[in-house]
This record gives sequence, structure tokens and C-alpha cells, in this order.
Amino acid sequence: MKKLITTAVILAFITGCLFGQTQQKNGKAIFVTESHDFGSINETGGPVTFVFDFTNTGTDPLVLKNVQASCGCTTPDWPKEPILPGKKGSIKVTFNPSGRPGNFVKQITVTSDGNPGSQVLEIKGMVIPKPAPVPPKPDTIKKK
Repeated sequence: MKKLITTAVILAFITGCLFGQTQQKNGKAIFVTESHDFGSINETGGPVTFVFDFTNTGTDPLVLKNVQASCGCTTPDWPKEPILPGKKGSIKVTFNPSGRPGNFVKQITVTSDGNPGSQVLEIKGMVIPKPAPVPPKPDTIKKK
């Protein structure tokens, strides 16, 4: 009987520890917007940036564990320190159009210890290709 009670207590302790580690906190990021359309941008114009602003509307501090873009052409920058309840934060997202003519849609996945644990932001637009090089006129080519 003692073994049964000891085993039950140990299992209850382990279950409690495991459950406590998987609980999310009550931080909550509410974004002003979850999508941004850059419209038409020039491939030769260089990188473009948009800032996604949010507020922690939860009752616990919010920690952004990771912010991951769907491809290497998009780079996110986010706060590493906890965002206190009622405070604002922002995620800066930069897209590099070089070598990427045409329409684009990129997702940015925000993972936090809050509720929900994962949110998806989006940027989109159209990259206007750089002009093709103009071949020289036949009469301007030097003959040897």
C-alpha cells in the first residue's frame, strides 16, 4: 500500500511539473494590422520596411520567443525583452526585392509565451523588374 501511495504522489508531482511547463501565460499581442501591402516597388529601389505595432492586452508580461519569416528575403527584428501588460511593442520587417520581380506574399510567424502562442503577419506587393540592358546599336559597335 505504501508503494502505491508513493508511486501516486510521484506521478502527481511529475504531471504537475510537466503541466506547469506547458501552460501559456496570459500575455496577448493585439496588432494594429496583421497585413501590409507595399504596392508596387522597384527591384532596384533597395529594401523596404514596415513596422507592425502591437499592444500587450493580457495580464502577464509577453515574451516574443521567435519571429520567423517564410523566406530569406524578409528579415524581422523584434523586442527581446518582455512587453509588460498595457505596453506597446513593434516588429520591424524588411523585404529585399533584389532578384525577385513579380508579385510576392510573405508570412512572418510570431511565436510567444502568450495566448495565442503563434500568430501570422503578412506582407505583400509587386516588384517591378529592373529594365533589361539595351544592346548597343550596330553602327556604334567598333570593328577590328
